[in-house]
Amino acid sequence: MDLVKNWKIHLFALLLVIVAERIGIQKFGLVVFLPLFYALALGGVISVPKFKILSVANMERAGQFMPIAMLVLMVKIGLGIGPNLHMLLNSGLALIMQEFGHFFGTLLFGLPVALLLKMKREAIGACYSIDREPNVAIIAEKFGIFSPEGRGVMGMYICGTLFGALWISVLAGIIAKLGIFHPYALAMGAGIGSASMMAAATGSIVASFPAEAEKIQAYAGAANLMTSVIGVYFALFISLPVTIKVYEFITGNKSVK
Repeated sequence: MDLVKNWKIHLFALLLVIVAERIGIQKFGLVVFLPLFYALALGGVISVPKFKILSVANMERAGQFMPIAMLVLMVKIGLGIGPNLHMLLNSGLALIMQEFGHFFGTLLFGLPVALLLKMKREAIGACYSIDREPNVAIIAEKFGIFSPEGRGVMGMYICGTLFGALWISVLAGIIAKLGIFHPYALAMGAGIGSASMMAAATGSIVASFPAEAEKIQAYAGAANLMTSVIGVYFALFISLPVTIKVYEFITGNKSVK
């Protein structure tokens, strides 16, 4: 019954997936665009109200499917953790400690800027992590995707998908050219839990250190895997609670769940 009642949502979702997959992975210089980028962009176009392709009711109904999709995603991520535990144990302290870098970067730099821009509880969802798929799922489960925190995490997720690869490719290239950090350290920094961003950053780093290309790619891949393995637990048990406490301390707002 649900499939018949919401046939337009399912039809467009299927068409978007087919079109995005047909376009495939495209590289423009150092920037890499994955199918997710095209699906997101096309979805934004067909949801513009003046085009009257989808109604507001359709879009609200589509939003209700998101927690289900995120549940499937979290199960998939969880099933992938066990086989890679050996890599976690053998990776060394440097790869593990990079999670603190992701956390402190978003909290120390992102949260103050968000509050200066007059964001309210949206700042919690936007600034507690880099806001990729697992992080969206955590906020959706704890607060609901239509909550202020949900709007914050989805806003950053969309920005990261649309502009993240371009931004990090430029940033990684500039930092690599400065010669301040070892190429392996830059490679580990590129593995932030996003395949598209990792590929873009790695491409820029390899362009600066072509002789180290193989090891740079290996370190970046290991760091990206590490973020996927422990990043979910770190975000759930450390970064999100701390971000909430810091937000409450700065704003004096105690109404956060």
